[in-house]
Amino acid sequence: MDPEYAPVNGRKRPQRPQRTHREVADELRARIRSGELRPGQRMPTQAKLADEFGVERGAVRQALRILQSEQLLTNVAKGAPATVAGHPGSALTGPEAPPRPTTAALTPRIAAAFEAEHVQIDAVCLTAISLTLAIGEPLRQIHAGRMKPAKVDVRVLLPGRNIDLAFPVAVEDSAGGRRGGRHGGRADDPVHERWLAMRNAQGQVLRHSLLALRATHGIDVRVSFRALPFTPPVKLYLLNGVEALFAYYTLSRSEAQIDQENVQTYDAQGTRSALFAFEQGAGMRDSAFVTQSRLWFDALWETISSELQLTS
Repeated sequence: MDPEYAPVNGRKRPQRPQRTHREVADELRARIRSGELRPGQRMPTQAKLADEFGVERGAVRQALRILQSEQLLTNVAKGAPATVAGHPGSALTGPEAPPRPTTAALTPRIAAAFEAEHVQIDAVCLTAISLTLAIGEPLRQIHAGRMKPAKVDVRVLLPGRNIDLAFPVAVEDSAGGRRGGRHGGRADDPVHERWLAMRNAQGQVLRHSLLALRATHGIDVRVSFRALPFTPPVKLYLLNGVEALFAYYTLSRSEAQIDQENVQTYDAQGTRSALFAFEQGAGMRDSAFVTQSRLWFDALWETISSELQLTS
């Protein structure tokens, strides 16, 4: 027994503070970088890692999924040993890692968030496509019996249907003064109607997929949407109150086929936006960003947003 924590005069000293899953990830990352854990080597079982670090297995799984998102580990699954990636030293990882496209970065982060007993996800975005795709992975894990949170709360802020969107917008409409209200979000704007149909479809899929967990697995699920009176220039995902993932919507000119016509538009490819990750406890700036992002989201949710109906 560690003398520092041995009984004294028949009394036990306070227990060693339990490590967080991020601290476990930091230690395992250091072992991989140092070569102690070699490419292709199988990791210890999750049970052994939990015993070594004095944490619950859920914390170990969250740590492993973080390392998987950094492309340091492969084959991360509940109960099974993961494998060190083939070339783990070829890229920066952890706090020094560069941002990655939303499609590649968001899925493992969402999956790690679903390891918690109470999953809380807040999102500000244009259509919820990336979020719907990313949630598919933890849903598969739940249906396979590899994870089962007790409660899931999801809140999503999307642009309202009747506003004049800044984007997507037809190039000719932008040049012709669309912001003066020529269309006003009405049905005579085919670009707006195309976006609206996509927003509604993705939101409905997201809500249906999550609410189905009530009947299939007895999970307490709440999914809420509210409408913003403006076009968000950025996308933001807040995971369990301790992680913020942030990306800019960068506009480009592109061509879309709408009603069998080719239309020049200004739009953003949100799934390709570079996603920056900030974690509570990873430093003063990271912690401050997460805190301020939560305050910003809550303020929008509670003040200028309104009820949103996912209908045409």
